[in-house]
Amino acid sequence: MSEPYVKNVVEAALLASGRPLTVTELFELFDEFAKPERASIEMALTELAAEYESRGIELREVASGYRIQIRDSIATPVSRLWSERPAKYSRALLETLALIAYRQPITRGEIEDIRGVAVNPNIIRTLLERNWVRVIGHREVPGRPELLATTKDFLDYFGLKTLDALPTLAELKDIESLGVQLDFSSGVALPEAAELQEIMGSDEDEGVPVAVSGSVSG
Repeated sequence: MSEPYVKNVVEAALLASGRPLTVTELFELFDEFAKPERASIEMALTELAAEYESRGIELREVASGYRIQIRDSIATPVSRLWSERPAKYSRALLETLALIAYRQPITRGEIEDIRGVAVNPNIIRTLLERNWVRVIGHREVPGRPELLATTKDFLDYFGLKTLDALPTLAELKDIESLGVQLDFSSGVALPEAAELQEIMGSDEDEGVPVAVSGSVSG
């Protein structure tokens, strides 16, 4: 099986899927008696990534696999193709999401201790409904509060492969730029609670809504 054919199949599948695909899923697309080596699929992904470097699209590996997406640098003009306005989230929701991402697993009470204000139940409900956050257990203390952690959907939405790709607090200078800042790809160590409290502060939940700019799949 020719390498150009393998690359064409991989590219077409990523464009048509509407979701990230793993190497295994791409491998299973080929006929049983004409399957390429897995190395050929990995090579095709590498070549596609290189070919896209000077184009308006890019090949990105996220938590659920590989996807072809619009580059952040041209996302604004391309987004005008869709009449629906991007979702906007309050500063409080973004602070809560950041705390869960950096300090997981964490309870609602611990989030409130760090932020210094009560967490609106609608915030947790929204994060659960978007499948950015899930309950992974209970803290073994009186009341057994739920432990919250992020999901693969959270990583995929913000273009991250693992939690190690979260930005440092030096990079995450402004919580209002969370949607963009979470797109950094350098590996980092998770911050201590004191550091996170310092940058997050204790703003009230009625903060000004800000837009989250997630990646746009091809």
